[in-house]
Amino acid sequence: MTIVTTATAPPVATATAPPVALYVHVPFCVSLCPYCDFVVYPGAAARGERSRVAAFLAALRVELRLRADALDERFGAPGGSARPALDSLYLGGGTPSLLPADAVAELIALAGERFGLAGGAEVTIEANPGRDERGDARALARAGVTRLSIGAQSLVAGELRRLGRRHRPVDVRDTVVAAREAGVGSVSLDLLYDVPGGRLGTWTDTLDAALDLRPDHLSLYALTLDDPDAEGLTGPSGDHLPTTAGARRWRAAARTGQDDDRAAAQYRHATDRLAAAGWRGYEISNWARPGHESRHNLAYWERRPYEAVGPGAHAFDGAVRRWNAARLDAWIAALVPPDGGEPRLPPGGEERLDAATAGTEAVILGLRTDRGVPIASVSRPPLADAFGWALEAELLEVTDDRILLTTRGRLLSNELFARLV
Repeated sequence: MTIVTTATAPPVATATAPPVALYVHVPFCVSLCPYCDFVVYPGAAARGERSRVAAFLAALRVELRLRADALDERFGAPGGSARPALDSLYLGGGTPSLLPADAVAELIALAGERFGLAGGAEVTIEANPGRDERGDARALARAGVTRLSIGAQSLVAGELRRLGRRHRPVDVRDTVVAAREAGVGSVSLDLLYDVPGGRLGTWTDTLDAALDLRPDHLSLYALTLDDPDAEGLTGPSGDHLPTTAGARRWRAAARTGQDDDRAAAQYRHATDRLAAAGWRGYEISNWARPGHESRHNLAYWERRPYEAVGPGAHAFDGAVRRWNAARLDAWIAALVPPDGGEPRLPPGGEERLDAATAGTEAVILGLRTDRGVPIASVSRPPLADAFGWALEAELLEVTDDRILLTTRGRLLSNELFARLV
């Protein structure tokens, strides 16, 4: 089947523009989960006498100011017609809820001063639900946090142990209750499926228990066990850290306990269960009650510009994707030179997108959402050929003048996306 349209695909903009969102990466955790590929420094770096948190915060304030200075030069002061205030601020990690509440308040205030925060902006902080990790919800709300994203991962005790998590299911409940009592306006839970050795029944138990907590948003991710070392992402300018030997052994064993058919059944169950409960599956891995979609993540999927700071953080200005290198020592040394010299932006890399790449990227990101993409955007070969194949395979459906992924298409989206690039 071939997609036929007389419309001309609209050009995809590759011009620079000011950010609508700001991401702050906080790279500390009490312990390192064996499946995690995020930039994380665990253990003594996160707390205690050898903690790196104070040095990190000092360098982070410098990077925020340097990035803001560059935006001032390009677009003028925040809040003006050429540079709107931010719609979203996201503190991710790692475990940013480990930061002292006054440090969180200072970061939010600095972001507001130098980048601008629009009235009603979404301000998210990620939290682990353990009692010694979740932070003080009331203090975070006073600091300006409006959305809490909780790394629950499972609500079955045995699965949490297999995943190397420190918390218990009751800790997730207590974290949600604390956020509600503090007046945090939106609460999200992260959950994993295709957990090694898991069953459809344990997944349905987790999903039912999660819904009983009455969150506003759910992010459901298939457990992926990648190898950033083999992908060349862990060098001095790479955005990942090398995988530890222990994590490598755990992943090798865990892969034997995963099952594609079981994962598909778990995803289909979630899709049906949440739809019946009135939730909107607005992106492949994300569901929300009406009005609680993540504005920050929507900026990514809609290819809107965003700024980012911290080790391993990624930014996009509409034409260039930029990242900071993951190594904490090199990041701090650039921003707070040990010799007292002038601070400079940290090491990293960038990729400038040409029009064709930007167009394909817009199609892939658009398909991840429940809005899909206009038919006109896939009219040129080779996109039309790939979409013809996907229609035959029942991965796509056409609604009015837009193309959407079916549930089967969401499950097999990586195969389609690989044909598009």
